[in-house]
Amino acid sequence: MNNLSNEQTRRSFLKTSALGTTGLILGSSLQGFPSIRSHTQKKMGIALVGLGWYSTDILAPALQQCETAYLAGIVTGTPEKEKIWAEKYTIPQKNIYNYQNFDEIVSNPDIDIIYVVLPNSMHKEFTIRAAKAKKHVICEKPMALNAEECREMIAACKENNVGLSIGYRMQYERNTQHIMQLGQQEELGKVLHISCGAAYRHNNFESWKIKKDMGGGSMMDMGVYPLQAARYSTGLEPLSVTAQSYQVRAERITEVDEATTFQLEFPGGAIANLSTGFHASFNYLRVVTLGGWFQLEPFSGFGGIKGRSSQGDINFPNVNQQARQMDEDAISFSKGETPRVPGEEGLKDILVVDAIYEAARTGKKINVKKA
Repeated sequence: MNNLSNEQTRRSFLKTSALGTTGLILGSSLQGFPSIRSHTQKKMGIALVGLGWYSTDILAPALQQCETAYLAGIVTGTPEKEKIWAEKYTIPQKNIYNYQNFDEIVSNPDIDIIYVVLPNSMHKEFTIRAAKAKKHVICEKPMALNAEECREMIAACKENNVGLSIGYRMQYERNTQHIMQLGQQEELGKVLHISCGAAYRHNNFESWKIKKDMGGGSMMDMGVYPLQAARYSTGLEPLSVTAQSYQVRAERITEVDEATTFQLEFPGGAIANLSTGFHASFNYLRVVTLGGWFQLEPFSGFGGIKGRSSQGDINFPNVNQQARQMDEDAISFSKGETPRVPGEEGLKDILVVDAIYEAARTGKKINVKKA
């Protein structure tokens, strides 16, 4: 493996107290951002695009806890959901759209941010349509089907002077931020080895998540969690990957990977052994360093993160991760600043995902392309 200096390859660690929305990282200013009302004057309106489980059970309730954002509108392809959501969240009819009339949202001043919560195959289309409507965008992870789609999405947002954030909620969570600091700042010594896995037992065989043309597969679902964890635990970009894919229930899951294991080599010698799947439930992160270790288990659960290190327990208060994410993104967008997790971060993950698929297909070690 190549040995590159940390100074040349390390992503700048965003230090923050992260004890509230006042502890935000102020990223570099994006020139040409529209002057959208300040969060100190009025909350920013978010429209959820796609009303599946994540929007219904997670994001909409989280928006009720937000301080700088609120649920202003919805976009759905299911007319039956319109009345239910309108009554439950007091959403006016003028803020309810479908996939056909979505572009009319450009003239709606109530909506500042579009949150794309659709199957992966639809992320590119609706991110670009939202950008052309002059709305800031939060796009759920993984960002897109491939790196080229990511680049198109980033370009569209820049061309229309709107912000783009990817929904990596863990980077807004305090226990996760702490282990990022431990690893990236080498507070327990240089990172040597990372073991991480995120998976669940998926039994819905009608779901889009097992359909190839919709961007399904375990790597494109939970797989981005261990990939992200390896990257943010080191602050480095992997040089190469090897990977193996499996179909444990081949009679039911025929189009996509049901489980994937993959190995990453990082500059400086760190290696990661990572896994994901629809076949079993597990969620853990363990990092061994030259001078100790740290771990989170679970490391990406909704119900709270728990951790320990060779120095002791990691027990920052658990918060609503999605509310924290949307609050911070709303402030970043309103100030015209780069969000904590911009589109470029999503692109970096997908460049690795592209290499993982090629490695699994060919059985060879694949070099990761640079962003």
